[in-house]
Amino acid sequence: MSLPVVAGIDGSARSLAAADWAAREAALRRATLRLVHATPTAPGLVVPVIAADVWRQVGEEVMQHAVVSLGERYPDLVVRGEQLSGRPAETLLSAAANAGLLVVGARGSGGFDGLAMGSVALRAAAAAACPVVVVPEQPVDAGGEAEAPAAGGWARVVTGLDAHAPVDGTADFAFTAARAHDAPVRVVHAWALPATSVSPWMLDVTEEDRATWEDQEVLLLSDALREWREKYPEVAVQPDARLLHPALALVTASSGADLLVIGRRTEPRAPEGRLGPVAHAVLHHARCPVAIVPHVG
Repeated sequence: MSLPVVAGIDGSARSLAAADWAAREAALRRATLRLVHATPTAPGLVVPVIAADVWRQVGEEVMQHAVVSLGERYPDLVVRGEQLSGRPAETLLSAAANAGLLVVGARGSGGFDGLAMGSVALRAAAAAACPVVVVPEQPVDAGGEAEAPAAGGWARVVTGLDAHAPVDGTADFAFTAARAHDAPVRVVHAWALPATSVSPWMLDVTEEDRATWEDQEVLLLSDALREWREKYPEVAVQPDARLLHPALALVTASSGADLLVIGRRTEPRAPEGRLGPVAHAVLHHARCPVAIVPHVG
């Protein structure tokens, strides 16, 4: 059996949507679903013990409702609820230490209207040892690239790939997800005009030069994809080389997709993880659930 899928819940509609996404993924993987609710301490309150008891009771009610509801919707799924004490982000990271996947809502019950990402989701995405999927409250298609869902599966998986330095873990996660959900995978390679060939004082380049550089990048992407085409022959691949900033290329491609997969470089000596600017932008603006796959680099 696969490693468990862990999902954090706090009773908000966003966290329950994430729990439902996690349940479907756990059922597909034939893995146990662990629902985790963190009971925070209240050191600043006059009656911290009573406050903690109230939090604990609320958490137990939230957990019981979620376990029963998901058990009814997914009768073949093993669902376990865990009430743990501690700060939500650190509690989730600890619970996911031996998990195959951590799933969180983009926001919890806190924050304010218009806030795209909460602190717990950002912390989990930046520091979890396993892949993390951040689920928006209502994945929407902003138009422009929507496709009809594939029969019996997802419409599309999108992943970013630097054709100059491919990362195995990110690509493998994306292709495995596409295979499991009977979906094609669009592989986005963002490229820029060569700094050595374009003067900073030039306002534009000739169409011929741009086309030549684009052909080179397309060929480079095709060569980089050969390994995964051979490893996953049943997955339809859609190469997509774009003359755009990586974050903009990925966010644009996420329209109409069911999952966007990106990598997160981890620093072994760093005390805590940090998201790079591309991952940070993608999490705030992507139009579908985003999987963050850690890799050592």
